[in-house]
Parts: sequence; C-alpha cells; structure tokens
Amino acid sequence: MTTDLRVGVIIKPHGIKGEVKVYPTTDSPLRFNEITHVNIIQQGRAIGDVKVAGVKFFKDIVILKLKGYNDINEVEALKGAELYIPREEGAELEDGEYYIADIIGMEVITDDGVRLGTVKDVMETGANDVYVVEREGGKELLLPAIKQCILDTDIDENVMTVHLMDGLLEL
Repeated sequence: MTTDLRVGVIIKPHGIKGEVKVYPTTDSPLRFNEITHVNIIQQGRAIGDVKVAGVKFFKDIVILKLKGYNDINEVEALKGAELYIPREEGAELEDGEYYIADIIGMEVITDDGVRLGTVKDVMETGANDVYVVEREGGKELLLPAIKQCILDTDIDENVMTVHLMDGLLEL
C-alpha cells in the first residue's frame, strides 16, 4: 500500500507566469480547491513538496499556480511530472470504494481459489472501472469492477476475489 495518492499529471505550461495545466487523476477535479500543497515526482525522482498558490478550472483541466514557479521557463521542465498528496489528505471513501493505488499490484483469485494474476492497471470507462489483470506469460484479463464480478477486495491481505462471468477468459 502506497502512502501518497496521485492527484494529477502536469500536461504543459499555461501562459507565461508559471502556471501549469494538470490532468486530474482524482474522481473530482474540484478536490484541487482543498489541496494546499503537492509533492512533485518526475520520472521517479522527487522534485519537492510545493505549495499550491492558486487553482483555476478549464473544461476537464485544472490550472495550478505553484509557489516559487513564476515564469514559463521554470515550469516547462515539469511536463509529465506527477502530483501527489499524503494519503491522510485524501478524500474519505465510502464502503466498497478504494484508491486505485491500493488496487494496483493486488493478487487476483477466483471464488474457486484459482490464481489469475495481479492487477496492473485500472481503466476508468465512465460506466464502471475495468481492472487489467496481468496473467502469467504477460497475457491480460479485463475484469469489470461490478459486484457480480468483484466479490471481495481485501486491502490488508492485498487479495481480490472474483467470479469469472461467462466469456471473460475468452476475451
């Protein structure tokens, strides 16, 4: 289980005064109104913990002003960087909701006890999420995150128990 939660990815600079366009990876982009600082990680390397000095929204994009970054040249190098917040500052989850960071790497077994593989990605489709399970040999299995398929998600044991609906293994 990771300690920090990814909330966005910097797409590119916005304007010339050091603002950045961010693709939000949180369920609600409005969540950025509550974020006071972000930890910037670029290519696995920590850039630092930076105070958020301003937030604006344009369509599905968040525009952030980061304290200490005052012109386009300073933020140009941040393209592709990921923004994280401490887990304790994350949104409160309802029963049956999980952070994607907790799902990635989870072992997946069937209700018959057969090991299927590990969750390597979560695709957000709009209707429901789809878990991408990497099987032995690198083959992928796509599991819809619906209650008929996902029977139990045990964060403490890092195990997801699923029911394979007809045809899922043939896809």
